[in-house]
Amino acid sequence: MANLKIYPTKLRGRVKIPPSKSIAHRAIICASLSDKICKIENIDYSDDIIATIEGMKTLGANITKGENYLEVEGIFKNIQNTSHNEKIIDCNESGSTLRFLVPICLVFGGKTKFQGKGNLGKRPLTTYYEIFDKQKINYSFDRDKLDLMVDGFLKGGTFEIEGNVSSQFISGLLFALPLLKKDSKIIITTKMESKSYVDLTLKVMKDFGIEIENHNYQEFIIKGNQKYLGRNYKVESDYSQGAFFLCGDALGNEIHCGGLDINSLQGDKEVLDILKKMNGEVIIDKKHNMQIKRRKKLKGAYIDGSQCPDIIPVVTLVAALSKGRSEIVNVGRLRIKECDRLSAITKELNKLGAKVTEKEDSIIVDGVGELAGGVEVWSHKDHRIAMTLAIASSCCKDPIIIKDFECVSKSYPKFFDDFEKIGGIAIDWSEEKN
Repeated sequence: MANLKIYPTKLRGRVKIPPSKSIAHRAIICASLSDKICKIENIDYSDDIIATIEGMKTLGANITKGENYLEVEGIFKNIQNTSHNEKIIDCNESGSTLRFLVPICLVFGGKTKFQGKGNLGKRPLTTYYEIFDKQKINYSFDRDKLDLMVDGFLKGGTFEIEGNVSSQFISGLLFALPLLKKDSKIIITTKMESKSYVDLTLKVMKDFGIEIENHNYQEFIIKGNQKYLGRNYKVESDYSQGAFFLCGDALGNEIHCGGLDINSLQGDKEVLDILKKMNGEVIIDKKHNMQIKRRKKLKGAYIDGSQCPDIIPVVTLVAALSKGRSEIVNVGRLRIKECDRLSAITKELNKLGAKVTEKEDSIIVDGVGELAGGVEVWSHKDHRIAMTLAIASSCCKDPIIIKDFECVSKSYPKFFDDFEKIGGIAIDWSEEKN
């Protein structure tokens, strides 16, 4: 167990926000399915991205890693040929890798085994099991542990998918279906959540030459026999990671966030609208750095988190230090992430002196003037909880100790390097105790 002691200090300086993990997953997949050699620039080798790189290599792509770029040689063979060798894909803890690559491997055929760790085996795959049953695709799995084996070919046709479970199922099918001979249709049977992630999938696929008709997120028409066209691609910076520093800035620090595109399609850009609603003002300087300045004291707000679940932990921190009550609704899906994030963020912020109440599908936050700190908190081995607690330390009276802080490697390996560059004081607590 790795512990980190963080001393309260004002954070000042510029952070170059790392590349979007969501877009990087998609670009790597599209390049790997293309007909040429592609260069993908602005890559950060987080655990999740490494899982997707290795997964696409297992399926036949040749991928060479540079310092912050990839060279990807797409899969040139006839994708309908059956592979007789069993393939093993280690998803680590990446839900995106798992749900994106399951349909793709069924385009190639043969046996593929998906393995992983942490809570990944507890995240639902029922949507795919129903498709397997309908198309008579062989599969087996263990409950509560990721050990999934699939064997067969995906066939084109009509797919009925719930829109309120995870958009990753929809994206996974969107990647695979254009490569099949038969045309396909995806019908969304419930209200669609996380539309922005589907928008990102459609945008990156279009950049690589794939055309999909989107009928108001209720129906997607996918022509078969399409080809991914090779191209060079640069991944934009990540609003889900930038949100930690933007929220930290709103809480009274002086952090300049570099690299974020104000015109981005990323759903987590909603952090800007949320902070505006809470009395923050978005400022972009001549060098395109972004800041959040308070027009006056931050105030509580009603926040619908259905389209931006990843930023809810750090938004809860802002609400905890805002005047009045905040209600954050439609966030039940946070219970099936790397940990139960609703429970985790409630417990850990309350240890620091916040007043957060956990409901089944929402969080109620009554603002306090400051956080006390002076306690040990736990990341729950969840990268977004760890980073939220690190930002919270800047608003505490006394130091805090974060247990299992190294889980940030899942999405942002250099987070604490960047944190220290802007004035954060973080010490390995096991070393200090010795």
